Amino acid sequence: MDKEWICLSTPNFRGNEKKYVDEAIETEWVSTAGAFIGRFEEHMAAKLSAKAACACQSGTAGLHLCLRHFGVSAGDLVLVPTLTFIATVNAVLYQSAEPVFFDCDEHMCIRVDQVEEYLERDCHLEDGRTVETASGKTVKAVIPVHVFGDLCDMDRLMDLAERFHLTVIEDATESLGGVFNRGRYAGRPTGTVGHAGVLSFNGNKIITTGGGGMVVSNDEAAVNHIRYLSQQAKDDAVYFVHEEWGYNYRMTNLQAALGLAQLEELDMFLETKRRNYARYQARLAGCGYGELLPFGSEEGSNHWFYSFALRRPDPAKRDRLLQYLNNRQIQARPIWKLNHTQTPFRKYRAMDCGNALQFYDRVVNIPCGTNLTEAQLDRVCEALLAFEKEDRG
Repeated sequence: MDKEWICLSTPNFRGNEKKYVDEAIETEWVSTAGAFIGRFEEHMAAKLSAKAACACQSGTAGLHLCLRHFGVSAGDLVLVPTLTFIATVNAVLYQSAEPVFFDCDEHMCIRVDQVEEYLERDCHLEDGRTVETASGKTVKAVIPVHVFGDLCDMDRLMDLAERFHLTVIEDATESLGGVFNRGRYAGRPTGTVGHAGVLSFNGNKIITTGGGGMVVSNDEAAVNHIRYLSQQAKDDAVYFVHEEWGYNYRMTNLQAALGLAQLEELDMFLETKRRNYARYQARLAGCGYGELLPFGSEEGSNHWFYSFALRRPDPAKRDRLLQYLNNRQIQARPIWKLNHTQTPFRKYRAMDCGNALQFYDRVVNIPCGTNLTEAQLDRVCEALLAFEKEDRG
């Protein structure tokens, strides 16, 4: 076919990206030092009304740094959703801790009621910590993920964290620009409710540095220690004195230059995401075999990824739809293979994950980039609407 390929999500460079990157090159500050790193951190903290921010190598690095700072260590238990990108869970294993997997709610975010049931039924409080009764292991932290830009129930989760002495590391890697629009955190940006929040600037995210991440928090001391750890825990830059062991997790000045320019465009990207979602929603309203999933947080979401779902779980039909779109030069993908079913994680405890399994069998993510034209959006809709008539499964 001679039609142009419609990608799932591509970067949008229409602002000061080239200007700032050229400035970094011209001044020869291109590595893990330079003015753009500090500027990016300061501007992001201001944008999110957070006290401090630390730019790092990736969202995964940010999660790892948070787990290390908050004392998660070998044998500790960390509560995670099964429906999330594997990086969330990998970071737990970096600390030799163990994940406990939970199901998702109707918006694909961690089921807080299931977390509560586990803590009350299977754990007990002992000397100011929560202990899993059967294993005797300490439940140290929980990592809620704002999946595809929809928002977790942080009101209930923070209440549980306080009752059970848990650290909350908010995985906001997909939700930059999202704002809680109800409850006691109304008006707060995602990533700023937990003890720390982590952002990602991978190439498909709403803003990108090519690859990079950031930790944000209202605990300035925590961010300062995380920054220290990200710079190889260097206490003396001249004599190379190190009082702790650290990581080479710092963002480069070139990446930060790109990120600063992208951050200037964030509000425009958010408007475009919401407008494109509304166009999809209107065009697909009459689709008989599937639907565009709503965002439970409505306008509070950044509308990062769009999920088209079959009305009933049918993995064979889902795969035929993926192939159908691909054959028409439209990139689409299923959601991630559920983490509790992944080979490295099968030995760890998982709750009943029936909701997540149904989403896995139903959902196809469709093109959602801010570069999409109306003609491209309409082409995607036409293909989705035509599929059922042509499907021979």
